[in-house]
Amino acid sequence: MNALLFYCTITVYLLATIAYLVYLAKPSESLGKTARRLIIAGFIIHILFTLDRYLEAGHTPITNLHESLSFFSMSVVGVFLFFERRFKIFVLGSFVTPVAFLLLAVSAIFPTALRPLNPALQSKWLLVHTVVAFFGYASFAVAAGAAVMYLIQENLLKKKRLGGMFQKLPSLTTLDDINYRCLTFGFPLLTVAIISGAIWAETAWGTYWSWDPKETWSLITWFIYAALLHGRLTTGWRGKKAAILSIIGFFVMLFTFLGVNLLMSGLHSYK
Repeated sequence: MNALLFYCTITVYLLATIAYLVYLAKPSESLGKTARRLIIAGFIIHILFTLDRYLEAGHTPITNLHESLSFFSMSVVGVFLFFERRFKIFVLGSFVTPVAFLLLAVSAIFPTALRPLNPALQSKWLLVHTVVAFFGYASFAVAAGAAVMYLIQENLLKKKRLGGMFQKLPSLTTLDDINYRCLTFGFPLLTVAIISGAIWAETAWGTYWSWDPKETWSLITWFIYAALLHGRLTTGWRGKKAAILSIIGFFVMLFTFLGVNLLMSGLHSYK
């Protein structure tokens, strides 16, 4: 059953991604609604898959790369649906659902078998730390999607290409607002994740901070987003500069999450 739900989720996410990309090429309200129904259906199946794995494993299924990538994907879709509903912009899905699909597809590469829980992970902090972190990551993913749209729209406006793609994308003000709202949603979550992780580390390893590669890169990610928000609030960073830094922050965050696990060894290496 678990495998069936997993592959059903991948399939529906793929169909939703195709629908959103077609919508980007030829926007229509009916196609936009169809794409949204598909991603909602995929999200529901994804939740069922996660719950089924939780019941089978007996713990929060975010303890290896297969489970973590899957949960990251589900979080991206959940945060996207929240902001899509708030701003009522179907085209945002054309830039976000491909990310969710790719994350889930990549998760299939890694071992899916359930294994005994590492002693360090046997803690009440597992649920708090990981869930909060992934919803923060997901917010940054949506912010990056809005940032990419901003840069495309800004470039089209600069070159005075005011037809075609320009007409399909929201205004620069709207895209900048989406980016900002995502950041203000994700940054506190990332902060809570780092603090809860430090508390968890003290109970598991006897120290709040050991400069493990994951801890170091998490701090780097935090500083990037802190600088971005500080710049927006105090020096008026808006538009292109904020969009570029959001994209840079997203890729640093991806390296923190995935690259560190694959390329560096440390206390947080759970593959």
